[in-house]
Amino acid sequence: MFRFTLVASQFKQYDSTDYGHKIRSTIKQWTGIPVSIGIADTKTLAKIANKIAKKSVKAEGVLNLTASPYLNSALEITEVGDVWGIGRSYSRFLNNYGIHNALQLRDADDKFIKKKMGITGVRLLQELRGVSCYALEHSPSPKKGITVSRTFKNSIESMDELKEAIAAYASIGAEKLRKERSFAGVMMVFLMTNRFKKENYYVNIKTIRLPIATSDTSELIRYAHEGLKGIYRKGHLYKKAGVMFKHLNPENQIQADLFHYKDFKRSKKLMQTLDNINKKMGSDTLKYAATGLSNNQRWKTVFKRRSPSYTTNWDQLLKVS
Repeated sequence: MFRFTLVASQFKQYDSTDYGHKIRSTIKQWTGIPVSIGIADTKTLAKIANKIAKKSVKAEGVLNLTASPYLNSALEITEVGDVWGIGRSYSRFLNNYGIHNALQLRDADDKFIKKKMGITGVRLLQELRGVSCYALEHSPSPKKGITVSRTFKNSIESMDELKEAIAAYASIGAEKLRKERSFAGVMMVFLMTNRFKKENYYVNIKTIRLPIATSDTSELIRYAHEGLKGIYRKGHLYKKAGVMFKHLNPENQIQADLFHYKDFKRSKKLMQTLDNINKKMGSDTLKYAATGLSNNQRWKTVFKRRSPSYTTNWDQLLKVS
């Protein structure tokens, strides 16, 4: 079951409870996935409402605590450890001082909470009292790094096979960068053998500072191969490899380099074409030859127990006869 939290101030033009039931029934009808919805004046209260809605038969999956006469009861049945932002250590600490549920926490002394939990604790009290301290996020915050790595089914020694694997991981990472509308300034390539075999254990990582930040697949494959050459040691059986992208910057804030010319418009147009074709025709319809042409590559991950993608893949739609 999925859970939704709605801040009531964002839905003033609707009856919040009816709107919550509409969301729930639409998702159920379209995807078959049950969801629970909590509605309140702050994010913390909405998360509490959501948790109760999931378990309450009476709520029917939707609980609205906005100006509700049941707010105190909801807080009283919510253990303090279940309040958003309260971890295990704070939960034990508060229990030692007689604070066992969200209602007792809401009514706790401000000075005591500030002394023991700092400004975060004060904001938590305000949230429980209906004063919003955490703004609603309309989109996920930009990622600080992207990692693509896999553990091989069979250990690999061949440099050619490792180059294919690293090229494939660089391609996946480049696509993720473009979805984020970001360019990477630093690439890291790593290799490791089986960590459970200590007698011949080897792990190494190569950091490459890119002359110009990029999300161009061909460039990233080239730099990834350079990094791989620097850390590859013949005679080892490698069990895992991967690439990491750091120093991510928005694509519209990239500084060109006087000594490294790059046609940004051509690169962007080429990558957009690549992504559009793969999105329309299926993943890897177009790919770089460096990732290998065989369908029996030993470094590829084998998925034997993956659940079918009934709601996101046309080829896996449930057939009823």
